[in-house]
Amino acid sequence: MSHQLLAVIVFTVTYLMLIVNRDRALYFVWGASALLLILGVITPSDAWTALNWNVLGIFFGTMIMAELFVLSGAPAYMATGIVNRTGSAIWALLAIAGFSGILSAFIENVATVFIVAPLAIETARRVKVSPVPVLVSVAVAANLQGVATMIGDSPAILLATAARMTFMDFFYMQGKLGIFFAVQAGAIASLGIMYYVFRKVTGQISKRETPEVTSWAPTGFLVFLVVALAASSFIPNRHELLPGIITASLGLISLIWNWRRDLFTMELAKLDWQTFFLLAGLFVLISSLTVSGAVLSLSNWMSDMAGSSVITAYLMIVLISVAVSAFVDNIPYTIAMLPVAQLIAVRMGVNPLLFMFALVLSTSLGGNITPIGASANVTAVGMLRRQGYRVTFADFFRIGFPVTLAAVVAGTSLLWVLWR
Repeated sequence: MSHQLLAVIVFTVTYLMLIVNRDRALYFVWGASALLLILGVITPSDAWTALNWNVLGIFFGTMIMAELFVLSGAPAYMATGIVNRTGSAIWALLAIAGFSGILSAFIENVATVFIVAPLAIETARRVKVSPVPVLVSVAVAANLQGVATMIGDSPAILLATAARMTFMDFFYMQGKLGIFFAVQAGAIASLGIMYYVFRKVTGQISKRETPEVTSWAPTGFLVFLVVALAASSFIPNRHELLPGIITASLGLISLIWNWRRDLFTMELAKLDWQTFFLLAGLFVLISSLTVSGAVLSLSNWMSDMAGSSVITAYLMIVLISVAVSAFVDNIPYTIAMLPVAQLIAVRMGVNPLLFMFALVLSTSLGGNITPIGASANVTAVGMLRRQGYRVTFADFFRIGFPVTLAAVVAGTSLLWVLWR
């Protein structure tokens, strides 16, 4: 049996097991990764290389800062302020999702979820609804806006590298509006779906007294993190791990600050280490699809099927990217597919950015369909689990699929009009 077939079988079986029993996800993912190592589908070197230290570093640092953020009382303060200003329960929830989208345009999606989740959970409690659809909406909004700017998410960074784009090229390039505006078209469409999801949350919210904040320092650490990550994008030839290093370092600094001040009692052992190691395991498992050539085989098939039809190639890139990224991490897929998109465009005599933009946008949006389609989703589900809420695939799909459908149609349609 070929390594490619073995990788596909192991991944498929593992994915089905995750659907059946999400609570044992850590065992399934690492068990499958170990099996792939034993079978020789991937080597220890492949497994080590597959670990996305940027995401893990960001997860580690923001996990600490978000915990201090919650303990400081700032989320409750902000949630009360948002609800008091909106007056309407449904608009308060939509404002939280919108805030998540804005933030994720400038920092990694995982960091966004960590920062916004406490605020989202507190707001859900404030308006007396389940935090599950609220936090799912936060993750979905984060994934959507992740490619709006060069620093929002890894696929955006990969796009900028492949197309030699600057920060401003995401807004305006070659005399045309950039991918940022296609993302916003998708965001507007997705907010319409979210409004429908929260349609039963009715009534006006009476104003409540704003709670006190013990210390604004944890909030300051998070604000500084956003500024530092945004500023780091302008460093020439910056190290690829710089965002993760910055976030992990700030997490340790905030931990030391709290230890010196002795303000908040925080048990490190009770932090969300399960999600941390689940993310690491998923990176190893998914790498088998790339190393074995399964992703490349899909790329070659798409190129052959497209023929000479530009619209066919465009739709194939969009649809297959959405479908694949719903189950496969978008980073290896983006790496494999960007050169293919460029080659197909050159062969057809069209601007390569048309296919490249569509690929990156669709890949980022496709991850919103399932709870393991993106690191932000895994993080959100893990945080809900810590709060005592179980999120099934159906729970996530009910929100993720219609939002993805609306955003993909709106965003890719605008790209076609602007860049064809």
